[in-house]
Amino acid sequence: MNLEKFQQESQSEFPSNTKLKAKLRKVKPKELDQRFSEQHELAFEEIDCLDCANCCKTTSPIFIQTDIDRLAKVFRMKSSNFIEEYLHRDEEGDFVLNSSPCPFLNEDNKCLVYDERPKACREYPHTNRKNMLGILNLSLRNTLVCPAVFKIFSEIGKEYRK
Repeated sequence: MNLEKFQQESQSEFPSNTKLKAKLRKVKPKELDQRFSEQHELAFEEIDCLDCANCCKTTSPIFIQTDIDRLAKVFRMKSSNFIEEYLHRDEEGDFVLNSSPCPFLNEDNKCLVYDERPKACREYPHTNRKNMLGILNLSLRNTLVCPAVFKIFSEIGKEYRK
């Protein structure tokens, strides 16, 4: 995975994807969910997250309390100590990592806490879920982070950019 090339392409296509997002807002919710789900499946037949891990290298998931409690248990520490060591509150008041890349990302792009990873990591990149209409802004931002989301937008765009 050439992340430099991806970053250049995704930045270059961002204005076009922003226009696409506006068109997608007019698509019936069930149809939009179906299109994203279909393209999600196709994208992940080609793309292996372990070749990339850009999400883990550049962004932080939101940690909900159950994530914090579960991971604190993994490290045999109190939840408050886990927060103190790894997390801070962002502008919206959510718990996020203090730094990137993620401290639980190994050099081989595998996650040290994979089986216990946060809910946001389990669901990322959120392109195969219901109510895509409600997260189009997030998905657009993720075109700059995740090559799969970028590919999904590109493929959906072939139909809706006409």
